[in-house]
Amino acid sequence: MKKTTQRSNNPYKYTDSNKRYYTYDYYLRKTFGGKCAKIPLDAGFTCPNIDGRCARGGCIYCSDRGSGDFAEQATLSISEQYMRVKEKLSSKWSTERAIPYFQAHTNTYAPLEKLKAVYEEALALDGVVGMNIATRADCLDGEIPEYLAEIAERTTLTVELGLQSSNDGTAKTINRGHDFACFCEGFRRLREASPKINICVHIIFGLPNETDEDMMNTVKDVAKLHPDQVKIHLLHVIKGTVMAQMYERGEYEPLTKERYVRLVADAIELLPEDIVIARLTGDGMAADLLAPEWSRKKVSVINDIDKLLFERNSWQGKRIQ
Repeated sequence: MKKTTQRSNNPYKYTDSNKRYYTYDYYLRKTFGGKCAKIPLDAGFTCPNIDGRCARGGCIYCSDRGSGDFAEQATLSISEQYMRVKEKLSSKWSTERAIPYFQAHTNTYAPLEKLKAVYEEALALDGVVGMNIATRADCLDGEIPEYLAEIAERTTLTVELGLQSSNDGTAKTINRGHDFACFCEGFRRLREASPKINICVHIIFGLPNETDEDMMNTVKDVAKLHPDQVKIHLLHVIKGTVMAQMYERGEYEPLTKERYVRLVADAIELLPEDIVIARLTGDGMAADLLAPEWSRKKVSVINDIDKLLFERNSWQGKRIQ
């Protein structure tokens, strides 16, 4: 008798494995025919909550690299950064397909001509099959959405919008610099600019003072927007940040692994089944991570999420009414 496995007994349809959610790996294989190396890039931009347009100091959890810790220095050209990182990743990814990822800080926060210069340089590089641009919903001004729509006609474009939380009180606490209504307006502008632009929304679990209900409300709000992708991050306490000061003063307690796993499983159940779950936990630079220590074992976290969904006999979208 053939043994029943998680894979053979999987009720979720957007998968060819034991995964009960729409993995980024599955998306890449369906879209590009196989794995792609994502190449983090730093174009030297800043953020409106750093330079004073809406706030100063940046988000309280962000390092001075603005989430671009794995990129090369912005003093190098886009082409040089791309080649250096691609070479470093060559032992990990046996593929020529690559996706330049403008990750550091806010990558539409610059004059249009500057954006065109760095984006077009990236698109012309060898092996490029798409492009990812991380930005904020309040930095999609003027002709930028129309230019992004034009790029989406030429390649697979994903624009990543950092929401983090739909709770306006939390947004103030983390010094986000905009509220949820502003986020929704930026999201709408992108959607109306072109249906070909893939929109990925970032949320963070474990933000200061947030309850489980607050986090699930964010998930429900994102589900109503129905982006193409969602990234779920764990809040890391990184050296040199305001969060690090709060943690060291005893003003912040990180999530436990068990609670995080449960929250992610709950979130997966609330997200529409056709949304790509592009990330289930984030990365921090190992040398700069203060807490939580358990987050260093990323594979273990993901495996525990898989196990919990199986034990619940659950899958992405199951709890949507």
